Amino acid sequence: MEVAKNKKDIRAYTKDQLRSFFESQGDKAFRGNQVYEWLWQKSAHTFEDMTNISKETRQMLEDNFVINHIKVDQMQRSSDGTIKNAVRLHDDLIVESVLIPTKTRTTACVSSQVGCSLDCKFCATARLKRMRNLNPDEIYDQVVAIDNESRLYFDRPLSNIVFMGMGEPLMNYNNVLKAIDKITSPEGLGMSPKRITVSTSGVPKMIRKMADEEVKFKLAVSLHSAIDEIRTSIMPFNATFTLADLREALEYWYQKTKSRITYEYVVWEGINDTQRDVNALVDFCRFAPSKVNLIEYNPIDDGDFQQANNTAIEMYVRTLEQNGITVTVRRSRGKDIDAACGQLANKS
Repeated sequence: MEVAKNKKDIRAYTKDQLRSFFESQGDKAFRGNQVYEWLWQKSAHTFEDMTNISKETRQMLEDNFVINHIKVDQMQRSSDGTIKNAVRLHDDLIVESVLIPTKTRTTACVSSQVGCSLDCKFCATARLKRMRNLNPDEIYDQVVAIDNESRLYFDRPLSNIVFMGMGEPLMNYNNVLKAIDKITSPEGLGMSPKRITVSTSGVPKMIRKMADEEVKFKLAVSLHSAIDEIRTSIMPFNATFTLADLREALEYWYQKTKSRITYEYVVWEGINDTQRDVNALVDFCRFAPSKVNLIEYNPIDDGDFQQANNTAIEMYVRTLEQNGITVTVRRSRGKDIDAACGQLANKS
């Protein structure tokens, strides 16, 4: 058989397409199932790994296809156990993913874009040019790499996944959903969707779409302010995706999924640290069961954004609790290796 000049990315094929390919080669369709299992359940990196397939067939796959798996280019370990991976993609672009261990679980923080489509002023990733969306296999590979590290360094499998790395997941909606499907499917990694959280800065149309598709994973929203002019000053895209639109989409999400919404929220000095700010937050999230994560800010320079003092944080906690809203104060992990929230910018 003639060797294909342009090898095709085999992980872009569905199981049915692989079955049809084998039939077109005069082989049995079930070979497609075997290859699919090697790719998505056993995370094979080479055709050579596929030991229950004949040498000739492996060669034929080698001649026609490529497995564009990621490479962990650099791994940094924080003093608190957090691990940051610089992940090199097949076209030499780099993204970062993070393993966050606690006593009871290991969480993978994965990226969905090289750079980001949005322009949040407090985030290091937003300063990088958005190069492209990640493919489903590149998202899946980050999870496999972190699962392997978790087993190696902490002697337990990965337990949770958060889409809180580089990029806005809902601006790469189709690929993120395909990746989650591979991660949760019994034919893939078989993880429970309840252990996956997709964190968005708030793209109303896509939140509605997720609700319509009855997704089973959890939703987190990076809110940071429930007052339009303040939110627009720190997250300029809010001028287009306003809080009213976001709130409406979230109401729709809750009505469809009955799934509690988590709000990610940083309190900055002189920006959103007053009683008016916290009252607006209470009003915003009253419509559905919700949880607020108050996140410690990780400065990316000496600029305008500085963590508010403890008095402001205590005011937030007190007011939210008085209004029956669950609140957690999240301390940063991995700060010493620039692996914490908002710090991912491909710096080594």
